[in-house]
Amino acid sequence: MKAALRIVPRPRPLVLCLLVAHGAAWAQTTHLPEVEVSGPRDAAIGVADSASEGAAERASFQSRPKLRPGDIVEAVPGVVATQHSGDGKANQYFLRGFNLDHGTDFAVTVDGMPVNMPSHGHGQGYADLNFLIPDLVSGVRYRKGPYFADNGDFSLAGTASLDYMSVLDAPFAEVTLGANGLRRLLAAGSQTVDDRTWLGAIELEGNDGPWDVPERLRKINAVVRYSQGSPTRGFSVTGMAYRSHWNSTDQIPQRLIESGEIPRFGSLNPTDGGTTRRLSLSGKWFDKGPQGHTQISAYAIDYRFDLFSDFTYFLNNPTDGDQFEQTDRRRVFGAQASHSLTNQIAGLDGILSAGVQWRGDRIGEVGLYQTAARNRLSTVRNDRVSQDLLSMHAQQVVVFSERWRGYAGLRGDLLRYDVQGREATYGAANSGRGDDVLVSPKAGLAFALTPAHELYLNAGRGFHSNDVRGATIQTDPQSGLPADRVPALVRGSGAEIGWRFQPNQDLSITAALWQLQLDSELVYVGDAGATEPGRASRRRGLEATLRWKASPLWRLEADAAVSRARYEGVAPEGEGNFVDNAVERVFAAGATYAQGPWTTSVRLRYLGPRPLDTLNSVRSRASTVLNVGTRYAVNRALTLGVDMFNLAGKKGNDIEYFYASCTAGEVARGDCGSGIEGRHVHPMEPRSVRLSAKWTF
Repeated sequence: MKAALRIVPRPRPLVLCLLVAHGAAWAQTTHLPEVEVSGPRDAAIGVADSASEGAAERASFQSRPKLRPGDIVEAVPGVVATQHSGDGKANQYFLRGFNLDHGTDFAVTVDGMPVNMPSHGHGQGYADLNFLIPDLVSGVRYRKGPYFADNGDFSLAGTASLDYMSVLDAPFAEVTLGANGLRRLLAAGSQTVDDRTWLGAIELEGNDGPWDVPERLRKINAVVRYSQGSPTRGFSVTGMAYRSHWNSTDQIPQRLIESGEIPRFGSLNPTDGGTTRRLSLSGKWFDKGPQGHTQISAYAIDYRFDLFSDFTYFLNNPTDGDQFEQTDRRRVFGAQASHSLTNQIAGLDGILSAGVQWRGDRIGEVGLYQTAARNRLSTVRNDRVSQDLLSMHAQQVVVFSERWRGYAGLRGDLLRYDVQGREATYGAANSGRGDDVLVSPKAGLAFALTPAHELYLNAGRGFHSNDVRGATIQTDPQSGLPADRVPALVRGSGAEIGWRFQPNQDLSITAALWQLQLDSELVYVGDAGATEPGRASRRRGLEATLRWKASPLWRLEADAAVSRARYEGVAPEGEGNFVDNAVERVFAAGATYAQGPWTTSVRLRYLGPRPLDTLNSVRSRASTVLNVGTRYAVNRALTLGVDMFNLAGKKGNDIEYFYASCTAGEVARGDCGSGIEGRHVHPMEPRSVRLSAKWTF
């Protein structure tokens, strides 16, 4: 459902239109029985604040074949989601010249709750979407760049907000079977009485994958939601529960595949893998009345994580191997409130919005241990961490004329943290507490060139937080040498020029020329328990999107993004200025055909080569994947489906790294030395087919 396209002749109605559209696009709607909610409205001329914000249509992202739950974020133009370990681990994300690892600089929320985990056992900003049930997602809203006052930590490159449905058309049960032991059962339903609705869903999944060491993924998901009210005032309470355990096949040396020592889907450590548990309870209340729009929400999350990985094999410990365990035991609490209302400034109509946010992480254990076959050998780090992020923001929209409008915003963030080291040797030295404050201005301007063309100019400052263990560290726990501390908050600044062409509701074309500068890419490396030095960097790029309903039967989409990422200043000796693993080119295209009982979706995604070292002397290979899905409604009760992944059978890689490692065989032959540098890869999955049957009751 898209917003109407028109230029309103008088400023005051335009302001009301902006306020209503803002609420429709950026707030979850509680169900009223006679009102059908199809998802958030897409950004439109006269309403959008930038060229790189929008909302994916539910019919589009729901019809796409999804190999994993996290693939749904590829509904955001320019985003690529891959995997370099087991399917219980968070995806690897790419966007705007970033290898985002598992979520740094890409903020993700589900039903208003943050997914990114600061000071996480595996990596800063870890965003695990495996608890998501994609079938329940009602909308995918996105923004890119640090231009909006209500977006905070991890949002420098962009944000993705995923909303859950409050009501279903009818109860259903779906069974999916696929290659390599894939089996999935999903059952969901809702019941509405007057203005009160209960919704429940449960998902069970198992998968061995194409790997020589069976993945043995076992996953259970459950959602219960109660909502009450109308589209103008109401509340909802949602509970979620998720648990999974799996074996993982991590990346392996390309040299061993080429020599035939191990097969492409082989493993060098069959005991790698992990477990995750996530429980959450959240609530929302909203009121849309003549005094403005008010929304209040709160959440509590209980989270448990254990991961066993091995990336260097026998390089550091030729006897027991280099496997390590990362743990995270935390509770997360948070609340936020916002209010927006129409106002006037110097006779000009506008909208004032303001809000406050608080997030508190109480991490009982965030640890790193050396292990062999999942048995602990020694403790590298074991910390108790407490951190609170308190944020306030305000933004004023002003309508200058029928064609001109703009906004200015200000955001303030205060981070307080306390690290208590419990490792016997260096724990006390690496303990500490502190705080950091940032103030981030934002601004934007929009000009309606014609009723079908709109131009945008956006600029702002933002930030991402670092692992606070890196802000208190003094001694490298592995080597015992002094370690450099990292700032708790790292500032970034960006700007963007954009264009939107929207002659009618069936066609939308956008383009954006952007740049982003980071003061520092210093990070705390969870795999090593120490800080890794980085430098200031600059990224710039060009993006374009196409959304076209070519006919009642066909919907077409295309996204293209090119970017350039470089460190600034003079490179240290032996290094260059390329940002390693920074994505440079992404292209995606899709088509959806729906007629009668048939619905078919075709999706092509291309991830171009990228530098694997700062000298650009080694580059990754490009990867292209083609997925096709089709559904046939046999009758009102039964729908059959077929999803085909990697239809062309390409032998690409989901991820590639360049570093030194050493296997047991290389140690025995005396070939290891200080390590053998080379490309390490995790192959994308081969061609596979999944069959599904959905019964609607």
